[in-house]
Amino acid sequence: SPFDHWEINEPLTKESINEICKTEILDLTKLNIKYDGTRAIDGGAGQFRKGITDGGKALKFRCFITKDNSKDFPHLSNLIDELRSKDTHGCVSELVKKNLSDSYVRVEIICDRQGFWLKPHCDIEEKLISCLIFANPFNESENLGTDLYEMRGGKLNKVKTVSYKNNYGYFFTSGPNAWHGMEKKEIKKERRCLQVNYVTFKTDWKVLV
Repeated sequence: SPFDHWEINEPLTKESINEICKTEILDLTKLNIKYDGTRAIDGGAGQFRKGITDGGKALKFRCFITKDNSKDFPHLSNLIDELRSKDTHGCVSELVKKNLSDSYVRVEIICDRQGFWLKPHCDIEEKLISCLIFANPFNESENLGTDLYEMRGGKLNKVKTVSYKNNYGYFFTSGPNAWHGMEKKEIKKERRCLQVNYVTFKTDWKVLV
């Protein structure tokens, strides 16, 4: 509730968590740029929408793991290899009832700071699987996790918050009822996350068949 999703406990190695925490991400609060309720900082509407596949302006403020920089992330690169494997994407496909055999893996490191919020939205259709894994090295409040909503009577109601605990997270498959976001909350230092997607558009990491 409010839609099918799976919570995952300690899915990453300590070394992978360390790579997430040590990655340098530009601090928007020092660049006179205000969070606008979108991850891409592009003003996009919080709706089930198509076509925004490049991360918008956020490419400057997020770290996507590509073949060019993968040598800097050996442990997260191992994770990508595991996600690409036939056994893994086959297992996830069966679980969510969605075929991932022609998809690509996209992995990015995120660092949210004070002022960040995310308006309730449903992911673009090109995201077959959305997964967020939290890294909480600074003992931030567990309330900083993702808020999940349901649409009732034309209004969105928050049903639960996935706890922002270190090496904890969730995943779900995109759809017009999978409303999620994060209300404005106090971030004392950083909210670190790893976002993992299986997507239909091309990345460096095609799944293996």
